[in-house]
Amino acid sequence: MSARVAVLRGRTSDRTGDGVRGAEALGVAVAERLGVPATVIGEPGAPREAQWRDDLRDAAPVLADAAQAIGAALDAGEEPALFASDCTIAVATLPALVRREPDARIVWLDAHGDFNTPETSASGYLGGMCLAGACGRWDAGFGGGVDPARVVLSDARDLDAAEREELERAGLAPIASAAVAAAVRGERVFLHLDLDVLDPSEMACTFPAPGGLSMDQLRALLAQLADAADIVGIEVTSMAAPAPAPRLAELLLPLLRR
Repeated sequence: MSARVAVLRGRTSDRTGDGVRGAEALGVAVAERLGVPATVIGEPGAPREAQWRDDLRDAAPVLADAAQAIGAALDAGEEPALFASDCTIAVATLPALVRREPDARIVWLDAHGDFNTPETSASGYLGGMCLAGACGRWDAGFGGGVDPARVVLSDARDLDAAEREELERAGLAPIASAAVAAAVRGERVFLHLDLDVLDPSEMACTFPAPGGLSMDQLRALLAQLADAADIVGIEVTSMAAPAPAPRLAELLLPLLRR
């Protein structure tokens, strides 16, 4: 299966402009190493701090583009590799995935659970609600369809109290990064990688959470995952600056070269 690389430049819930530049740099670096083109979709919007309802309304076309990028690659028998600034894309991409790959497991590597709802979120930040939306815990307008039982959540070290309760009600318990590969061995897997799973000392991010992985630990985890599972696609978010792109691109290659 060949990879289809796409970079989503449109704004979803971005609060700085660094994520778009970082996503494009990383997507291009991965495409160059694979020897495939990188399709760049959309134009950046102005960063702002907004409430979820406003961001969801304004980002609807961008989210539809993200879902289309995932769906088109899978429909063509290719492996999607989507790069975007913000996790918000998952509210649209994961429902698009499960409509085509209903038995796939979703590995969610993130410092955060993104399992708030409009009722539980203290901040009103759309990016903190996207996995819950994809799991049908609230209606974002892109469908649900993701069974929480098919999600592997790691490391989720920074959870709100109400969000933790939502995860417990959904039966979705975070696991250690060292246990991820074994949890999906032999299965078809879609990877959502938020790079704030890295410790802030390794890479700056919009919502830093101390205690994350080192770059070497992430490299080992991704290599183990590529060896254990059949990777059907990836999406990578929160690349906060272009500079680390070459190093991070190398970490992703085992997931895409098959």
